[in-house]
Amino acid sequence: MTVPNSNVRKRNEAMTSAATADLPETLAAAGSRRRQVSASSARALLLTVLGEFVYPRDEPVWTSTLTVALGELGVEEKTARQAIARSANEGLLDSTRLGRRVQWVITDPGKRLLAEGTERIYSFLTDTRSWDGRWLILSLAIPETQRRLRHRLRAQLTWVGLGSPSPGLWITPDAGHESEVRRVVDELGLDDRAFAWVGPLTAIGSPQKLISDAWALGDVEDAYRGFIETFSTMEATTRSAAFTSQIKLVGEWRRFPFLDPNLPAELLDHAWPGTQAVELFHRKHRQWHTRAQQHWTDLTALE
Repeated sequence: MTVPNSNVRKRNEAMTSAATADLPETLAAAGSRRRQVSASSARALLLTVLGEFVYPRDEPVWTSTLTVALGELGVEEKTARQAIARSANEGLLDSTRLGRRVQWVITDPGKRLLAEGTERIYSFLTDTRSWDGRWLILSLAIPETQRRLRHRLRAQLTWVGLGSPSPGLWITPDAGHESEVRRVVDELGLDDRAFAWVGPLTAIGSPQKLISDAWALGDVEDAYRGFIETFSTMEATTRSAAFTSQIKLVGEWRRFPFLDPNLPAELLDHAWPGTQAVELFHRKHRQWHTRAQQHWTDLTALE
């Protein structure tokens, strides 16, 4: 049995927890009013701030800068500090005390987390290669008594893009995910319980029934339509507005790699709204990026 590396495991759990925080609620709806943000949402917002503004500059950041930035998104200072502390406890941030003040840097594991998350978010739905007809099928059953392990497996396999049409069975029409699935299985120490194979489906059964059992595509479509409705009309004419709008945009979009299995067009019977949504995401991000970065510079200059 492969012994999972605790640091890698924490990093992957941090990624999936950030992607799934308060999943039923949209950040766009949350942004329509100033309110107290939950701890899980604050954690997701913090990771978005780190990924969009701190990681690209590779510079230390003061606690007060992070709390002010999160405050503009409706996060109370106490909740913001808790989110920072949690990220530090998970090994994603490291601190340096200068007098009574604290500066933070992203650790190497944190940089890997943010790099992987950024790659997944910005490359999602951009692959236009034709489908080769192959499926990856994983058989892996975990007893109900091991609920925490079951939850971790489900979260990580769903993040990779797999769905479960029945207990103990996981599928994806993208056989290219094999190495990612192998990594998840190895890191959780489940290689002695797993069996997987790759190939085309036979003529037995209905692929559409398999897909409907594995993924709630109707809910995904509704989420895309909500995303389009919210951000297609959202404008940001000031630096501050561009900053908060970009964080909401990225925070909302980062959930779709978890929700949407990115099925090939050959398996869809109608136009998929994800195509319009991904174009909108990149267009709005380009539109707000420069002013959002300028606002972050303004925030860091306050120190």
